[in-house]
Amino acid sequence: MAIKFQYNKTSLQQLEKNLKMRQRTLPIIKNKESALRVEVKRCKEEVEALAAELEQRINACNRMFALWNEFDPSIVSIDNVEVGTKKVAGVKVPVLLDLKLKVARFSMFTAPKWYYDGIEMMRQLAKVAIEHEFGKVRLQLLDHTRRKTTQKVNLFEKVQIPGYQDAIRKIKRFMEDEENLSKSSQKILKTLQEKRKKVAEAAGKEAVA
Repeated sequence: MAIKFQYNKTSLQQLEKNLKMRQRTLPIIKNKESALRVEVKRCKEEVEALAAELEQRINACNRMFALWNEFDPSIVSIDNVEVGTKKVAGVKVPVLLDLKLKVARFSMFTAPKWYYDGIEMMRQLAKVAIEHEFGKVRLQLLDHTRRKTTQKVNLFEKVQIPGYQDAIRKIKRFMEDEENLSKSSQKILKTLQEKRKKVAEAAGKEAVA
């Protein structure tokens, strides 16, 4: 990214202002990036743990396949999923606050005795499955922000700050050269004026003689 500037004092002051702002902001962005890296790693481990727990619960249900043939899944449905948000390393992410199941009426006399256990197993399975989905969303949000923050760190550290520093050096060098040239011109002009003055004085003396 090329830094646009002009060879004058106003442009120099603006570049110096922009440079200082980025130099002050860079450590803050780096700290945010580090915090996000930690949270992404932790969230990834959490999602993997939930995936393993979900698989374990599904396998447990599969082992009870014969019993589940007696179960009527239509009596259980998700009634309400309460969702909240929290900030993780400055990023707002969703969290599961509560899960409520709706259980239709069934005959306690004709239904197998393990029905209540089956309903609880379904509730736990649904909760873990939803937690797993929420975890994946959190991971996506955190990782997206982490990548954007890393890009900003690289932009500041490798492109903009060196670019501003280089532009400032060029302007200062130009202004120094311009000042030296001006001083040299003034010196030459002064020497010429002194020579002309001496010539004029000498011509005046000759005219008097």
